[in-house]
Amino acid sequence: MSMDRSFKEDLSALKDHLERQLQLRNQGIMKDKKNTFTPGRKTEKPKVNELGKDAIENQISLNNKPLPPSKLEDIHRELIDCRRCRLCETRNHLVFGAGNPQAELMFVGEAPGADEDLQGEPFVGRAGQLLSKIIAAIGKTREEVYIANIIKCRPPGNRNPEADEIAICAPFLDRQIEAIRPRIICSLGKFSAQTMLSSSESISRLRGQVYNYKNLCRLVPTFHPAYLLRSPERKKETWEDMQLIMKLLGNNLSES
Repeated sequence: MSMDRSFKEDLSALKDHLERQLQLRNQGIMKDKKNTFTPGRKTEKPKVNELGKDAIENQISLNNKPLPPSKLEDIHRELIDCRRCRLCETRNHLVFGAGNPQAELMFVGEAPGADEDLQGEPFVGRAGQLLSKIIAAIGKTREEVYIANIIKCRPPGNRNPEADEIAICAPFLDRQIEAIRPRIICSLGKFSAQTMLSSSESISRLRGQVYNYKNLCRLVPTFHPAYLLRSPERKKETWEDMQLIMKLLGNNLSES
């Protein structure tokens, strides 16, 4: 009689032990020697919500870490000798982008111009100098933000990029955005805004508003610096857009 009771107790303890090991295996946790089965010893069932707590917290921590700069560098290496479209035949340099690879604010223009094509850097001509002043006016430097273009190579004669060129190049911009993970993108000019928003509206109608860009970040369009050189009266509206951007980033700017 006592042997039957002892056998039943051992069988029950073994069942509890096997259930615990199954739960631990499902949580990805190694078996602890202290939890090994010993006949005649009762084994307590673990609380499910306590299983894998450290492992879960570690995984959350890993998921929240920003991607390292090497991710952006991998995309750059993939593109550096790009010959995917006809623009490779006339370019001097591919203009990938420049700035902080973990920037919270990213500027995206249309395509490189003559100065950018010669130097291999985005926004280095007169329009680039004005962009630098705009960036400084919001209390940042070019090294703190990231600057790129829809198209990586200069179209001949500074013409607008064509549909097939956009189709080839735009996915690389999205990969840059995914690697950088900015909180805000400021699209510069009509072409950039229309391309990123898949819109035919004018930049005057698109600017001054906040858009969701592919669930990756927010997007605020504004005028292109080259346009502001020709139409300085629109600088006030550009300043309003910068105030909006900084408000979204949690930094209020002076109205002046």
